[in-house]
Amino acid sequence: MILPANFVPEACLGLGPVLLFLAGLMWFDSFKLVRLSTVVGVLLLGGIAAVACYTLSGIAMDVLHLRFVTYSHYGAPLLEEALKSIIVIWLFTRNRIGFMIDATILGLAVGAGFGAFENIYYAYVFPEANVGVWVVRGLGTAVMHAGVTALFAISAQALRERHEETGVLAFLPGFLVAVSLHLIFNQFTQWPLLSAAGTLLALPMALLFLFDKSEHEAHSWLVHDYESHEHLLEDIRTGRFAQSEAGRFITSLSERFSASVAALAFSYIKLHAELVLRAEQILLAKEKGEKPKPGQEDKSRFQRLHALERQIGPTVMMVLWPHLKFSRRELFELHQLEGAAR
Repeated sequence: MILPANFVPEACLGLGPVLLFLAGLMWFDSFKLVRLSTVVGVLLLGGIAAVACYTLSGIAMDVLHLRFVTYSHYGAPLLEEALKSIIVIWLFTRNRIGFMIDATILGLAVGAGFGAFENIYYAYVFPEANVGVWVVRGLGTAVMHAGVTALFAISAQALRERHEETGVLAFLPGFLVAVSLHLIFNQFTQWPLLSAAGTLLALPMALLFLFDKSEHEAHSWLVHDYESHEHLLEDIRTGRFAQSEAGRFITSLSERFSASVAALAFSYIKLHAELVLRAEQILLAKEKGEKPKPGQEDKSRFQRLHALERQIGPTVMMVLWPHLKFSRRELFELHQLEGAAR
């Protein structure tokens, strides 16, 4: 495959702005919640979504007998945002997102991957396009793709924080916002400089504002949750936890199953709380500029945690889990710590 002579500079103009913005957000993240390898993987997933969109768009236009202009104005925003949203939803289901900060970064990465592939493809197919086209696509289209997907992820995270059991409904408002903004952007194809300027001014500023607010909120939550887990561990050590609602329920398990199951459940909760506390210690240390690293002891604790899960058994764990009231953020913190410990 022979690349056009001006492919590399055009691709750089189309990719540079949004990738620099993404790198900037990762650098500003004082908690360092998202690893570079994760961001690279998500960028690739965004590119795969763009490939799938290219195929599905052709099918949709043939089936619905739509002209390209009509489809690009009204059909493309719906399909493209749906495919990008699926990736973000998958990240939520895998506990890869726990705070607004990582929701912003990973949502931006999905959209950046989508926009990057789209611009690379157009740079290859339309080598005759002038520099102005690639400046507009780099500062406008790619930033739009990244920005609206980030807003979708932020909206979903905000709703899931407030309502733990919202399920699919947590994703609907953000999806409608993303589609609406994308649709508005596509109406200004006759004024590309205007749309690029508006996008460049509005979306990054909004994301930076939300990002800064999220860092303050994450700090407050971590400090509060850290103190809560310290109190929980103290209650477990002194025996006060056994008198709580969750403690009484665990004690009742000995009547339904066996005394050993209840003892294992108490050990599981204690170890779980210790690991969450350790994860929050690391995040708060990172916020101060320190570089703590999980060690072998952390890895061994996770091995013991999973061994306890197997000993307790899936049936009892399903009965026990709703009473433990572990938040999604705590599960996210554990996922981050376990990944680092490995």
